[in-house]
Amino acid sequence: MANETPLDRFKSVLAGTSRALSGEAEVELAYTADAPTQSGRHIKVPMPARNLPAEQVAEVRGFADGFALRLRHHDIALHGKAAPTEAVARAVFDAVETARVEALGSRGYQGITDNLAQALDVRLRSDPITRARTREEVPLSTALALMVREQLTGIEAPAAAQPGLALVREWVEDRADLGALALALDDQRAFQSLTMKMLEELDLVESNQPPEDSDEGGSEDEGNDEQETEEGDDSDDEQGGEGQGEVEARGEQGETDDQDGDGEEISDDSFDDADGEPGDEGEEGMQPVRPNRPFSDMSNQFDYKAWTTKFDEVIAATELCDAEELARLRGYLDQQLVHLQAVVSKLANRLQRRLMAQQSRSWDFDQDEGMLDAARLARVVVNPTQSLSYKIERETEFKDTIVTLLIDNSGSMRGRPISIAAISADILARTLERCGVKTEILGFTTRAWKGGQAREAWLGAGRPPQPGRLNDIRHIVYKKADEPWRRARNNLGLMMREGLLKENIDGEALLWAHARLIARPEERRILMVISDGAPVDDSTLSVNSGSYLERHLRQVIAWIETKSPVELVAIGIGHDVTRYYQRAVTIMDADQLGGTIIEQLAALFDTE
Repeated sequence: MANETPLDRFKSVLAGTSRALSGEAEVELAYTADAPTQSGRHIKVPMPARNLPAEQVAEVRGFADGFALRLRHHDIALHGKAAPTEAVARAVFDAVETARVEALGSRGYQGITDNLAQALDVRLRSDPITRARTREEVPLSTALALMVREQLTGIEAPAAAQPGLALVREWVEDRADLGALALALDDQRAFQSLTMKMLEELDLVESNQPPEDSDEGGSEDEGNDEQETEEGDDSDDEQGGEGQGEVEARGEQGETDDQDGDGEEISDDSFDDADGEPGDEGEEGMQPVRPNRPFSDMSNQFDYKAWTTKFDEVIAATELCDAEELARLRGYLDQQLVHLQAVVSKLANRLQRRLMAQQSRSWDFDQDEGMLDAARLARVVVNPTQSLSYKIERETEFKDTIVTLLIDNSGSMRGRPISIAAISADILARTLERCGVKTEILGFTTRAWKGGQAREAWLGAGRPPQPGRLNDIRHIVYKKADEPWRRARNNLGLMMREGLLKENIDGEALLWAHARLIARPEERRILMVISDGAPVDDSTLSVNSGSYLERHLRQVIAWIETKSPVELVAIGIGHDVTRYYQRAVTIMDADQLGGTIIEQLAALFDTE
């Protein structure tokens, strides 16, 4: 068209290339200001500037290529069946599969290789491997993905990751044979088997082989542990854009791509609407990676500040979305709850029995007044001189209780994790309300990616060093403590809204939720955090120390756990949070809610 701009032509060519690379004529390519995502055939990549800067173009091409190659060369169902359930092992398993897909798809295509390399550089900017000082700080999923990439493609890891890789390379190479993976590049099933063997060699999963010299004839439990997972088709990368491609609009070049991918068909018809559903369970984009740093990073006092709090907000869910949209999003969440309805009722009844048992009535006997004790009338018949006996009913003391659910609304929770978090909140709120326990549901994120108005103010002030927190925080009230669940139920659907989940500053969120609890009149106050690891805010971490936010989080947790009357417990979604919280539990899928969360709650209420 005569009035078509260069940006329009770029979009058109990129869409055609994505369809050619994926082998899927129905692939839809859209653009977003948020994290790149993929759900089935719906792909969203960053929007480049109108003048198409070369670096931004390569980045956009990289993500589009990666998503397209994943459609072509990755079988979601096969991946889900073989994936381990342990969090670290699962992250490594996903990352290594991403390395296979990208190595396979870029074989023989220098343009694709260059694009994937550009997108990898972008992802590594916020990855803890570039800031790691000890082996414990290196995320194994990133390190192993880079080492496998080297084996499959012969391309060295980017320079920014080399120091971090050096901390773990010898340890990995002494235990695992990464070279064997290259022999199964074209066969996902065989590649998965070799990956599981690698995980066993690294002691990330238990071996399935029974001990040869065992007098008990081997362990039957181990024989059945075939790494089956109930996450089925939710096999997307935990690392968010870990394999999310990296792009090059090569026009017709993609159509000549004769890679042997069998044009894997991903059954994701439930998300076939043109815009994709918010909260999709598909491939996540560039999710922040959550490091678990050692406690040696802790200081003896709070040394944390915010550059400005002028642009922070505490806002009700109803102010971020109109009622009609909330109802639609709630409907989407209800679809995730369909297969859990029976479980929900069972769990509610179980916890209700546990709580009501603590509220049970008892009797004081041999009283001078009250109700006549018929069981002791026989004494009067035998000996008329005995006085009548009375009993008085009394209730066992049960502290008036409130539970606050504080939910991480960060970009790394995008997809299945945020669905699990919303389902968790829904089940717990309904259950506790039936037991007469008040519940408040809160969420925390930021108003912008990579700094908002706070960063603009800092730039305008001449970039003073060590500015502290450099983003605009957003704290969301989904349900007030005194608000009935039925009135707030639609608000939970907001978590399914695309664009809500950005970055997260956990320490300040805990202090905010804690302050709300302290102001409550209830005698017992419980704060339950639903999260997936450490705080991440690129704007803050780029101008402060790499452990600035995490150190503050650890300090806040330690203070609440040792000094505050508020009882703190955490639920990790897909990631182990026990290194932060003394009392914590990890779940990998909503189906695990039955055994873990309810028991955790019950144990809390059983505690004196």
